[in-house]
Amino acid sequence: MNQSTTSRPAPMPDGHAAGLRSAIAADPTASLVAGIQGAGGYGKTVLLEQLARTYRDAGVAVFGANELARADEGAVLVDDAHRLDATVLGELREIARRPGARLVFAYRPGPRPAALAELIGDLGAPVLLAALGREEIAAQAGGAAPEWIGWLHAQTGGVPRYVSRVLATAEPGTAELPPRALDQFQHDLDQLGGAGSECVTAMAVGATPHPDLLAALLELTPEAVGSALLAIRASGLVGADDVLLPIARAAALRLTPWELRLRVTRRLVEIQLARGGSVLPLVRPLLGADIALLPESTLAAAFEKAGEEALQSAPHLARRLLAAAVSAGTPPASVAARQARAAAVAGDLDEALRLADQVIVDDSVPDRELGVQVAASVLAHRGLLERSAELCRWSVGHLRWPGDRAFAAVGLIGAGRLGDAEELLRSSDDAGPPTSMTGAAAQLAAGVRESVVGSAATALSTLVRSASLSEPVGRGALVPDSPAAVAALVALHCGELDVVQSTLDKAIGSGSGGPLLHYRHRLLAAWLPLLRGDTVAARANLPVAELAARDRLLATAIEAGIASRDNDTAALAAARGRARQAVAEHSVDLFALLPLGELVVATARLRDQDWIAPYLAEARALLDRLGNPPLWTSMLTWKRLQAAVVLEELDEAQQLAAELGGMAHHNPLAAAMADAAGVWLRILAGQVDQDEAEQAARALHAAGLAWDGARLAGQAAIRTADRRAMLALLECARALQGKPPRPRAVRGAMSAETDLLSEREKEVAELVLAGLTYKQVGKRLFISAKTVEHHISRIKQRLGCANREDLLNRLRELLGH
Repeated sequence: MNQSTTSRPAPMPDGHAAGLRSAIAADPTASLVAGIQGAGGYGKTVLLEQLARTYRDAGVAVFGANELARADEGAVLVDDAHRLDATVLGELREIARRPGARLVFAYRPGPRPAALAELIGDLGAPVLLAALGREEIAAQAGGAAPEWIGWLHAQTGGVPRYVSRVLATAEPGTAELPPRALDQFQHDLDQLGGAGSECVTAMAVGATPHPDLLAALLELTPEAVGSALLAIRASGLVGADDVLLPIARAAALRLTPWELRLRVTRRLVEIQLARGGSVLPLVRPLLGADIALLPESTLAAAFEKAGEEALQSAPHLARRLLAAAVSAGTPPASVAARQARAAAVAGDLDEALRLADQVIVDDSVPDRELGVQVAASVLAHRGLLERSAELCRWSVGHLRWPGDRAFAAVGLIGAGRLGDAEELLRSSDDAGPPTSMTGAAAQLAAGVRESVVGSAATALSTLVRSASLSEPVGRGALVPDSPAAVAALVALHCGELDVVQSTLDKAIGSGSGGPLLHYRHRLLAAWLPLLRGDTVAARANLPVAELAARDRLLATAIEAGIASRDNDTAALAAARGRARQAVAEHSVDLFALLPLGELVVATARLRDQDWIAPYLAEARALLDRLGNPPLWTSMLTWKRLQAAVVLEELDEAQQLAAELGGMAHHNPLAAAMADAAGVWLRILAGQVDQDEAEQAARALHAAGLAWDGARLAGQAAIRTADRRAMLALLECARALQGKPPRPRAVRGAMSAETDLLSEREKEVAELVLAGLTYKQVGKRLFISAKTVEHHISRIKQRLGCANREDLLNRLRELLGH
């Protein structure tokens, strides 16, 4: 019978250890009954010792479980109540009901006898002991680095006993568990009993804490395993997810005999293989092991399956595992395709292509479709799009992997073979199940074809849908090119920069196309700040990794574009050698026209365009074969026009402007480029109309070519004889580059520091920053090139600049560029 509410001892103030200590310290003679619940190692014994000292210091006698008869004479403190028999627990229950009782007992969460459950039920909510947080560990560690505190917290789960073991034996800052700390777990394991200890061993080698799995693995009854798991949870060895804490796992592996671990691992591998479950965590530690753990056939199967599991997340590990499978007896041909895939994803394209070729030519080898996917993807990645397309087309009639027909068509169109692609698409029969992959590939082919023969809007819409369909496949895809990359290229060619940004953001976030296409997406994203003239952001997006031919072409073109926009002739010259190598390694195709166009302008600035002329001729021939589709042709024509402007080749510029005019109807960007081309012709002829130039520049900006618009306004400014028009056009150029307008009070003399320069020196500086040579500056200002050089020398001396680079940087600061 429960005691009445009026005689029940006072409840705990807050249900925490601090509240319990405070209540007893405040009045040690007061009636108080409390239970303390905590897993092993959470400090129950330490707390009870603290409470015992508080009572004794106050003159109150303290008795244990073997002295319950004297309970009325003082306070009763009992540890490990879960281990007591029913008789003793019954006595504790009677004590708890007495008026004026002072009883505190500690116990683990489970398993618990029925009598303990009844006692706990009488008291209500216990005092719960929690794990230590990082701040509490840091206070104990005495000034250790936060990184090491975080490591210690992760290893121990904040369990106070385990934290103390490491702090007592470790060197702060060394992220390695000391053997002495691990050896102290022997007592914890012994307390679990035989079944519990075996379950911990199984969990340490990789078994999930599932009763059925552990029962089959250890040849125990499900009831025995269930009880063992309860004991393990109560011991503090596992976290909330029932996974062993890292320190507990390390201790179990260290303290369990090697033979027992081998036996458990072998049985677990066999069970997982039979179930089709994961074996990677089990097999990874066996790489390089000298002990004959399993029969060769079982070991080979385990390595093979583990290698397959690691393909996406750890390609380098997958290669080792698959090689180990071969060493253990797996026929090399049966895993060659997967080895090729692992090599491709790991970035070893030569090895991937070698293995894939072996698979493709042997019709007795399994996974030949995968071999084709690998080879086609690697060939495209290396800039050999037409060869990739031919391989995909061969697959249509021989192997049929999802998407082969579509990717063949895309590659053929990219190589200028529209007729072959359309014939292939017309001959399409049953394409197999309508998966996300096949749907995305079909839309990709349709979108690329539409970009050549139809409207930009329809093409882009189709390609964006293709990119969305491919997102669920994510990192699992291995394709010659991703729908997101092609959609971004089309969007860049028609000025839809918001579409570029959103499409590439999604692709990078989802890992679309797998690791092989990661850098391609990042590099295409770098074109956005380049188009705006934000060279700092563009440079920040350039990867530092070793790149294959297709990515290297994009990267070198971006580097050249950055140098051009910064008027950095030295950097442009340095990029020239890399650009020549990249262009030589990459065949000319439709999807490489964007970087090719940027390099055409760069070579014109260096007066070194002869080497790129053959590749430009190939590009023009490719476009001719496709009927000069405006979406793809207009941008390259615009870049050729910019090169003609740099070289001041008026006849060439007139011809290119006429070509742009014929494509103006296709999309807004083409229209803006066509209008701007006419303005450029008049600027080159010295006929600068301020309103016309501003209108054309703003139209380019609105259509996506922000830097090109700013350059047109800037060049118009330095070629007009009207000073007011020059200043207005320079302000327009600044605005289009996203720079704030100059204050009216200092317009034309941008800051107090520019008072160091004369008006003529400011004019010279503006023109030099705009990229004109001394000869061009002199012609513009009706002075000799020698006089310009003299002005620059005086400016350099006055500003204290050591070299030309310092001078240009200083002038950009002073003049607001």
